[in-house]
Formats: sequence, C-alpha cells, structure tokens
Amino acid sequence: MMTDTKATETRTFEADVSRLLHMMVHSVYSDRDVFLRELISNSADACEKLRYEAIGRPELLGDDPKPRITIAAHPDKKRLMAEALGTIARSGTRAFVERLEAGKANEDTQLIGQFGVGFYSAFMVADRVDVISRQAGSAEAWLWSSDGKGSYEIGSVALGEAPKRGTRVVLHLMEGAASYTESYQLERLVKSQSGHVPVPISLIEKPGSEVRDIADGTALWVKPKSEIKPEEYTDFYRSVAGQYDEPAATIHFRAEGRQEYSVLAFVPGSRPFDLFDQDRKGRMKLYVRRVFITDDADLLPRYLRFVRGLVDSADLPLNVSREMIQESPLLVAIRKGVTNRILADLAKLAENDAAAYAKIWENFGVVLKEGLYEDYERREQLLKLARFRSSASGEELRSLADYVAAMKEGQKAIFFMTGEDRARLEASPQLEGFKARGIEVLLLTDPVDSFWVTIAPEFEGKPFKSVTQGAADLSEIPLLDKAAKSDTETSSEIATFLAFVKTVLGDAVSDVKPSDRLTESAVCLVAPEHGPDRQFERLLNAAGRLDKAAKPVLEINPRHERIAALAKLGKDERAFKEDIAHLLYDEARVLDGDKPADAKAFSERLSRLVARRMHRS
Repeated sequence: MMTDTKATETRTFEADVSRLLHMMVHSVYSDRDVFLRELISNSADACEKLRYEAIGRPELLGDDPKPRITIAAHPDKKRLMAEALGTIARSGTRAFVERLEAGKANEDTQLIGQFGVGFYSAFMVADRVDVISRQAGSAEAWLWSSDGKGSYEIGSVALGEAPKRGTRVVLHLMEGAASYTESYQLERLVKSQSGHVPVPISLIEKPGSEVRDIADGTALWVKPKSEIKPEEYTDFYRSVAGQYDEPAATIHFRAEGRQEYSVLAFVPGSRPFDLFDQDRKGRMKLYVRRVFITDDADLLPRYLRFVRGLVDSADLPLNVSREMIQESPLLVAIRKGVTNRILADLAKLAENDAAAYAKIWENFGVVLKEGLYEDYERREQLLKLARFRSSASGEELRSLADYVAAMKEGQKAIFFMTGEDRARLEASPQLEGFKARGIEVLLLTDPVDSFWVTIAPEFEGKPFKSVTQGAADLSEIPLLDKAAKSDTETSSEIATFLAFVKTVLGDAVSDVKPSDRLTESAVCLVAPEHGPDRQFERLLNAAGRLDKAAKPVLEINPRHERIAALAKLGKDERAFKEDIAHLLYDEARVLDGDKPADAKAFSERLSRLVARRMHRS
C-alpha cells in the first residue's frame, strides 16, 4: 500500500513487544480465525469510547454521528481492510508477557484490550500490517506499518489517505490466508464471532462493490423479553442451534448483582444428532460484552448438554488464551447460576404445562437422569423433575410426588425395577406380589437408571428399593383380592422341599427361600439384600467391571400347586426331585432373561421329565 508520508521513522520494537509478537503468532492462539474477532472487538471498543466522549463533546461526531465498522476485501491483491480500529496500546506489555511466560495468564487475568495486544493476532495471517489513524476532531493523520518481525515505521500521512475519523487497518495477507478475502468466509466469521457487538458492521466484497450490512449492531439477548416476538426467538434458536425445529422452551434472563450476565438458552424441540456423543460436550456459546469468545466453555453440566444458546458476561475477562477462560472463578459462579435457573424454569414448565414438559422429558429425560448420578448438590431438584412410567401408569408419565401420594398404607419404600425392555419388565414374576397388592413399581429401562438408583438415597423420606433384590417386605400390605391366599407360613413339607432344593443346587445360589412376592409363578431369582441388583450386575459384568458375580437367591412360591405337589414326593423319587430342583433354577433364569445354566444338562433333564410323563400315560 503506497501512501504519501512525511517524516517517516523506522523504529525497533522493544524486546518485550518482540517477544509478545512471536508468542502471539506461534503459541497464544490455536485458531487463526480469531484475528478478525480481535480487530472487530478493538474497533467496537473505540466506537463505544467515541460515543461516550461525544456526550460531552458532540462536535467530535461531525456530520457522521453513527459509529460503524466496515470490512473491505481486495481479493486480487490479497488485502483486507477494516475501518474504526481503536488506538493500539503499549502499556502493560512487559507485565503481560511476564505473566504469559510464567504460565499465569489465567490468574487474575487482564483484558486483551487493556494491553492492546489483541491487535497483534493480525500477524498470524498478514505479512505486513498498515494502520492509518485519525483521531476524531484532529487535523492530523498517522501511519503505522510493520511486518511484525522486529521493527515498524511510523509517520504522518496526508489527510486524503486517511479516514475522516477513526482508523483503517490494512492486512497484506500471507500465502495460505487468501481465503480471508472471500465474502462468504468474512460474513461467516463476523456472524459467528462478532455479529452482536454494539456497532453495525458492513462489508465491501471487492473494490467498486456496494457496501452491504452484515450485522446491525443489536443483540437479541439484551432486549427486554416484552419487545421480542416468538418468531424472533425461533429464528435465533435455529441460527445458534443449527436445527430447523421449534424450541420446546426458551429461557431468557439477565442476572445482576455480584456477577452481571445475560442468558438466552433454548431446549430443542427434538433430539440433536450429537446428544449421545461420548464426550458429552455442551453446546452453549460464551460472549463477553457481546463479543464471541468460545463455544467450548464449560457453561453447563454435561447432563444439560442438550440446551443450546449463549451466556454474555459483563465481568469475564477477554483472556488471551481462550482455553484458560473456563478456569476463571467468575465462570464457576456463572455456571452455577445458569444451571440453577434452567432447572428452575423447567420445574415451572412442569408445573404449569405438564404436556409441554412431558415432550421435553421424552426427548431428554435419559440425559437429565445422568445428573441424578453426577450432581449431588442438585439431586433433589432433579428428582422432582424426573418422570417415569410404572406398572400402574400405562403410557402416562408419573412424577415421584405422584408416586408417593399414591403409596399404600404400610408401604415404606419407592419400588422400582430396571431392565432393557418395558414389556419384559411388566411380565416379570418379581412384580406379581406388588400388582396383587396394588403397589406401583417404577419401570426403568434406560441404562443410566441402574446407576442413579444406587446412590439416590430417598425422596421425601422414602428410600428406593429394587423389587429384584432382598426381601420384598410385603407382608404388612393386604392383597386386593380378599379371597386370595395371603398367608406366609410355610408347611413342614414345603420347608423340607426348599431345603432339599438348596442342597441340590449347592453354590449355584446363595439361598432358597419361600416368596411373598410371587402369586402366579412358581419361582424367581432375586439379588441378595446387599450389593448390586440383578440388572446392575449384568451391566457391570458386560463392562468388565465385575470381578465376581453374587450368587442369586432362588425364591419359590409355597402356594403354587406345582410346588405343593412336588413337596409331597417321597424319598424314592430322589433322582426325579434332583432334576426338578435344577429345572426350577433354570426356569427362574429364563424368566429373568438368562439362559439355562448348562444347556446340555437342561436338555437331558427335560427329556427325562417328558419320558416319565409318557411312561405314566
């Protein structure tokens, strides 16, 4: 770029600045795209400062009262220009470099703009940078030019080569950076990174092209909710979430006090494609004073990763390393506040519009339940938000409050059953005694259910208890059918038969007991009182995290006709009774979703049983 300069001087960067330039280009930033954000950020700061100064000195604005930022591309010459850049500061550079080299840039961090160093990121894409600046109300203009390698030139410049007010920065792009003159690339970067700075941004695609507005200087999230139409929220949701559905819930608020920040968040109307990514990464964007910082900040716990939107802080620093910003204690406080507000708004929706909340739970309940396992601090909140299907609910969803309100007299626990398939759970023999007494059982079919129930101690004073583990404790609750047998006393014949079965099965089971949970089936398996329940044990075993499986308890229904008949067999039927003991165990395994313990032995015993029946016929 040729200019008519006067009294131009060539100067050498101070050692601190040279070190800073080298570090800025080679180690501070991991993404070259940030250079445009930094230039726009500094430009917006300068425009805002002028707007403030003009309150007392309106003549500074002259005949052009609206500050703005204009980006002009010159593809043929691989040149990019931006007007309105603020003054390049030098103060604090040494302190900044020392903190950076000492690895302390994330402690008590300072604004890039405070040091003026964000501008230097331009040297990641440019071989040379020219800055022509004219202060508002001044009759002089100046040129600063450098290749960023050790020296710079500075001198006055003819007014005809300078903007009427403000600053023009010209980037002479290096090889491999020519794409930054392409209009779609520039527009994409502006809209994704700086589309909501408080100054309008225009684009000139090439010399001679008309000026085109690409950002209007307004931010939806700073507007009062009463001024925003539903379709505006929907359009913004689609742009920030990358989805084309309608948001199921919109959460928009401004926090004031020790931390000031604005939040505009959305619960999608359908499951995002990345909901079950292994890294369980959040998708909330972080802005600082309407300047995009990162979409990789840890703004919400992982169980709220389906939420899309942004947080705009007035207090967080524009840290030189964007990766370091999430270690800020301010961000920790913001994360806590935003998380609590989102959960509170979901609770309000559940109370005021159960149908709308039910749709959210159907899509994201499986993810929200991860918080029951991971977030002890908010477990009570999450338990109140949780919805379930049960043995009594049909297709309706039930809250734990609904469940507790419907508990039977004498019922002391919230009963649940975990498994992979709801239909199989509903057909499980372990449910029979509960159904016969009208006791509701939660049917939990998501893998995460087996984890959170192990550490959710209680809800409203009621502990959680698996129907496939330990004693059923049903003796105090009467059967719905008054005529049905409800006695739990075991005859001596039945007791003798159960002891025989235990002896025959040996170490295959930990115990053989009479059951009060069975009303129709003859047998079932349950887990011992302590340790994992049957489904959780399967998950641990499949994941290779179970050293040794617990021996199950075989429960036998003493009121079942088949069991009563078998108990009457004499000592001369010992071989037959031994086969029966093994077959009862295998029957219980099959009902529990497993295979017979020994397929060949099972087949042989079944053949002997059929042969016996045929012989007697």
